[in-house]
Formats: sequence, structure tokens, C-alpha cells
Amino acid sequence: MLLLRATLYVLLQAIITPLYFLIVLAAFPLPPLHRYRITSGWAHLMLFLLSRVCGIRYRVIGRENIPGQPSIVLSKHQSAWETLAFQQIFPPQVWVLKKELLRIPFFGWGLALNSPIAIDRSSGKTALKQIVEQGRDRLQAGFWIVIFPEGTRIAPGERGKYHIGGAWLATHSVAPVVPVAHNAGAFWGRNAFIKRPGTITVSIGAPIDPKGMEPGDLNARVEEWIEAEMMRLDDRQTPPPDASSPLPVPER
Repeated sequence: MLLLRATLYVLLQAIITPLYFLIVLAAFPLPPLHRYRITSGWAHLMLFLLSRVCGIRYRVIGRENIPGQPSIVLSKHQSAWETLAFQQIFPPQVWVLKKELLRIPFFGWGLALNSPIAIDRSSGKTALKQIVEQGRDRLQAGFWIVIFPEGTRIAPGERGKYHIGGAWLATHSVAPVVPVAHNAGAFWGRNAFIKRPGTITVSIGAPIDPKGMEPGDLNARVEEWIEAEMMRLDDRQTPPPDASSPLPVPER
């Protein structure tokens, strides 16, 4: 049954994505924030399919911690799921990502229309400079910035190296940092075809004011909170189905 559900999801995704890309292309002349609200509709559709076809839902702990101003989300990365769900949980956003992703047909082309900060991760200080320059520009334009400090998807129970790019941007832009933990990898693992039904928990921590902090100290504080919260997520009881439905997020 799980194989059948996963196959149906992939087939529907393959049919919907090229068709939705035509809508995305039509939105190209619009201002970036308006364009984002159209392009992110694809992610909403995929989340609907995951819920109806694969039985994957989610709940959010700490939604009240979402600031009312453009901020920087530093999150655990376990699955492709959070790249979809964050577009429903948080206000309009751009991602810091490796530039190779923009070459993926349809998905990558759509990403390119959303003003991402696409970096060469091997370029060191040049990448940090790009993150700060383009990050400040995106924040001023009203976008949030989503960064996965570990740089790649990490299996449940494991910890990757937390790179300093997100903390570097925060201390240079003085934008609030919102740490996020979740257990999506338990339901949709890295490169996994099978998706297991259940309720993903997303935990949003209290925003951190980076003013006066050193990037290394901020990065360590974010890592400490996320990893401690990841351990706590395993012990939390899953709520009843009606509590797992995502709540609407007001537009900002």
C-alpha cells in the first residue's frame, strides 16, 4: 500500500508540475513578492497531495514565535518535505541554496524565479560576501530567508556540521534568527521513494536577536537549541488528527 501511495504521488506530481510551470512563467512580469505568492502555490498543491495520498500531515509548536518582520530561518534539514511546508508555515521567503539546484527541470527553473541566493559552496569567503549582500537586499524587499546550516539533508538521529553562513548574515544584517527543528525525516527520508503516513512535528524556537553577537557564538546557540529540540521531539505525543491541520498564516 505504501508503494502504491508513493507511486500515485509521483505520477500526480509529474503531471501537475509542467502544467503549473506555465502559470509560473505567466507570473514572471509581476513584482517579486506577488510572483512568489503564485509560484508557492505549487508547494501548497504538493502538501495537499502528500496529505491526501500519502497520509503525511503536520503540526506546528511555537507558531507564536514567528516575528512580524522579515527574519532568517535556520532549520534542521532532513527531507524534501520542509522545502514545501515552510512555504505554508512562514511568510514569503527565499532560500540560500547551491546553484546546481537551479538546473533541475521545472523545479529548479521555478526556484530561479523566486530570487534565491544561489551560491557556490566551495567559494568560501566569496559565498559569505554574496550571502550578506543579496541577503540584505532580500530582507529589505520584505522576504524572509531560509537557510539549512548543515547544508544537506541529515538522517534522523544524526548531526551534520553547522556552517556559519546563516549566522554571518544575521550578525551583518541584524535580522532576527528563528531556529526550527522538525522530524520530517522519519516520514520522508533522504532520497526515499516510500513516504510513511503520520504527523510531522515542526517546532519553532523563540527568535534570537543577533545584535552584538559574534557569528560563531550565534551559530553555536542555534545548533544547541535545534539539536536539543530534536531529542525532545521523539518524546512528544502526536496530537489527534484535527490538531495536525496547518493553521492559516496571515500575509505580511
